[in-house]
Amino acid sequence: MISQSITTQSNLYKEDFYLWIQATAQHLKEGNFNQIDIPNLVEEIESMGRSEKREVKSRLIVLLMHLLKWEYQPDKRSQSWRSTITEQRICIEGLLEDSPSLQPLILEVFDDCYGKARQKAAEETGIKLNFLPKESPFTLEEVLKVSLLDE
Repeated sequence: MISQSITTQSNLYKEDFYLWIQATAQHLKEGNFNQIDIPNLVEEIESMGRSEKREVKSRLIVLLMHLLKWEYQPDKRSQSWRSTITEQRICIEGLLEDSPSLQPLILEVFDDCYGKARQKAAEETGIKLNFLPKESPFTLEEVLKVSLLDE
């Protein structure tokens, strides 16, 4: 009976993901742990963690790219760029508030994210890649906290 229930849950996972989530949550609430599709639940939990990491990295790249554009194209500064910078900072701050354990990740990926942001900024602006500094001209603290826009 238990293996058939788990097989049914596994099929549900493949056929109707939203319904699988609802059923899994209900089983957890009711303490019906033998009814839970453990392998797929573990996969989804791990996937959530990877998704959080990807979002932090993606937002950091966008933020760094716009800061580079702001710094190296002062004649093209716009409210849109300012808004994007503010939005990325707010979102990163929210991610870190929800998951403080992501803070070391930002330190770990900062240089790599800067490199990607540098490439994207060069592509978007037409600025030669070698004109943009190879190492970030901004500290992580400046990127996340200090308003570089008003200096």
